[in-house]
Amino acid sequence: MIHFLAKRIAQALVVLLLVSVIVFVLLHLLPGGPARAILGVQATPEAIAHFNHQQGYDRSLPEQYAMYLGRLLSGDLGESYKLNQSVASLLGERLPKTALLAGLALALATLLAVPLGILQALRRGTAADYVLTGAAFLAYATPVFFLGLVLILVFSQQLPLLPAEAPQADTVGGLLADLPALVLPVVTTALGIVAAFSRYMRSAVLDNLGEEYVRTARAKGQSDARIMARHVLRNALIPLATLLGLYLPTLFSGTLVVESMFNYPGMGLLFWNAAQGSDFPVLLGVTLVVGVATVLGSLITDIAYAVLDPRIRSVT
Repeated sequence: MIHFLAKRIAQALVVLLLVSVIVFVLLHLLPGGPARAILGVQATPEAIAHFNHQQGYDRSLPEQYAMYLGRLLSGDLGESYKLNQSVASLLGERLPKTALLAGLALALATLLAVPLGILQALRRGTAADYVLTGAAFLAYATPVFFLGLVLILVFSQQLPLLPAEAPQADTVGGLLADLPALVLPVVTTALGIVAAFSRYMRSAVLDNLGEEYVRTARAKGQSDARIMARHVLRNALIPLATLLGLYLPTLFSGTLVVESMFNYPGMGLLFWNAAQGSDFPVLLGVTLVVGVATVLGSLITDIAYAVLDPRIRSVT
C-alpha cells in the first residue's frame, strides 16, 4: 500500500507542476501581454515598462517561471487590480463556500443515487426501472440553468416555500444558519449528479449480481439483503468512487452557473464577475485552484479505489 501511495503522490506532483506551467503560459497569452491586460488599454508605455520590471516580466521566461513558481509555493497568486485585493485572500474567502455547496450537493446526490441505482438493478426491465431511467436521462440532459429556473419558478414563485436567492453570509457557519436559502442551490447542483451516479450504480450492481461469488453466496443460503449489503454493494461502489473524484471539474462548472443564478457568494460567482470585468489575475487564480482540486480529486479517487478493491494495489 505504501508503494502504491508513493507512486500515486509522485504522479500527482508531476501533474501539478504541469498545471502550473499551463497557467504560466496562459498568463503570457493574455491580449497584449500581462501588463497590458492588467493595466488596461490606456496604460502608457512608461507604466507598462515599470509594471514589467516590478513583476519581473522583463526577464527571460525560465527566470519568470522560477519566480512564478516561488510565488505560488509561498501562496502568492497575484493581485486583483479590479477589487484591490490579493487573489489568495479572495479565494480564501470564497473557496470554503463553494466547497460547502459542492459537498452538500455531492452528499445529497450520493445518498439518492445509491438506493436508486440499486432499485433499478433489482427491478430491471420493470416499469419502475423504465420510469427511473427516463427521469435520469431527462435530468442529465437538462442544462443546469434550466433546472434552476424551473425550481425557482415552482418553489419560489408558484409555491413560495423557498427563497430564490442564496444566503449572503460571510462565513460558512452563516450560510448553514440559513438552510432554507441553501436548498435550491444545492438541489439544482445535485440533480444532474444524481442522474449520472444512479446510472453508473445500476450498471455496477447488475455486473456484480452476475458474478460467481453471488451465486456461491446464494447457494450457501445467504439472503439477498445480506448478499447486497456485504458483497455486491462494496464492489459496486468502486465505479462510483472513481466518479466522485473525476466529477470535480464538471461540478465546478455547474456551481459556476448555480452561483451566478442564485447569487451565491462562492468561487463560481467570483469567476463570473472576474470574467465580466476582465480581471485576469482572478481568472487565472481560479483556474489554478480548479486544476489543483482536479488533481487532488483524482489522487483521492485512486486511494479510495485501492481501499475498496485490494486487487488494484497488487497490479499497480
